[in-house]
Amino acid sequence: MQIRDWQDILSTVVDSDHDPEGWRAIAGQRATGVGEDFYLGHPNGGVYHLKTYAKNPTELRGVGTQIARKIDDEIDPLLPRRGDDPGRFAMQQPPKDESDAESIASQLESTLRHHADGEASAEQFFSDVMDAVDSPAFGPMKYELSERPDRLENLSESFEEAEELLNAELDELIEDDDVGRGFH
Repeated sequence: MQIRDWQDILSTVVDSDHDPEGWRAIAGQRATGVGEDFYLGHPNGGVYHLKTYAKNPTELRGVGTQIARKIDDEIDPLLPRRGDDPGRFAMQQPPKDESDAESIASQLESTLRHHADGEASAEQFFSDVMDAVDSPAFGPMKYELSERPDRLENLSESFEEAEELLNAELDELIEDDDVGRGFH
């Protein structure tokens, strides 16, 4: 198991060639200590576990690893599905240049105009906007800021070794940053 910086994990997801709409996520508070747990999965892209914390109000730090090569029957019910009425998440890359930015803006404007005249579901609108801005990963997400969802706890128990290793790495980062002492 290779533990990497959390941003490296997100870059792996962004650079993947998997269907952007196939990603699913769940997140919430860590079971112990400061920070959050985040699981991101795709049927063919695998499942990633990230642990992050706010070093200060403008800087997020963390670690992560791939915990499964695919979503299997054990993991599938723990990640939200489209019909569950979850929230949504999306990842975005900045435009390559001014021409790319103008093209994306034009696509987005066209999508918004199209949906202003029609009756589409919120899910269809979200998917169309993500396509217009060429999002590399998006989908349903269960997120609890103030508590730890049961499904999140079940994932942590299913991947106990990864949980322990990531906690140790994150706790070391937190200690090095003196985050437990508060902001100065």
